[in-house]
Amino acid sequence: MQPFTTHTGLVLPLDRVNVNTDEILPARFLKTIKRTGLGEALFANWRYLDEAQTPNPDFVLNAPRYQGVSILVAGDNFGCGSSREHAPWALAEYGFRAIITPSFADIFYNNCFSNSILPIAIPEETVNALLAEIEATPGYQLAIDLAAQTVTRPNQDVIHFEIDAFRKERLLKGLDMVGWTLQMSDDIARYEQKRQQEAPWYFSNSLIAR
Repeated sequence: MQPFTTHTGLVLPLDRVNVNTDEILPARFLKTIKRTGLGEALFANWRYLDEAQTPNPDFVLNAPRYQGVSILVAGDNFGCGSSREHAPWALAEYGFRAIITPSFADIFYNNCFSNSILPIAIPEETVNALLAEIEATPGYQLAIDLAAQTVTRPNQDVIHFEIDAFRKERLLKGLDMVGWTLQMSDDIARYEQKRQQEAPWYFSNSLIAR
């Protein structure tokens, strides 16, 4: 998993609330368990006019000024709906490294940390101010520092955000839950050896066969 330390990038304003996971990645694209090939399907219902994927000129992601975005600023309750992990997969493959909103749906929020995306929750009035600035300023960029827990605007105004220490550490190191657990592989091996001595019948081939 790609670590997140600092990131400066072009920002997409998605001025919508309650963006659900079926809009982030529609259900018809959930036929794969691979984490690749979903970037083109991101926001497909809004992004395209038809199944031939004719771009919708009225959708913000298709605007020329927003090509190459890597930070998303959106309205309240982002990622609500079903718990599909494909939604952050699609966002990550498209190139988004961070999402800034007033609040996230819990499962989507947790999934972001296992997919190299930093979800940042800040007050609604600050988000609204950012949305206005982005739309008024072509080429608008934000600079994010995870260690310092800051988002810096182009005018050098600094926004602080809160984050759970454990999730922060995982993202800084680029570790999902499996990767974090594997850091303790020596301890796990020692425990297994101890259990084999304490309860060898658990590890008996004849018991496994039955």
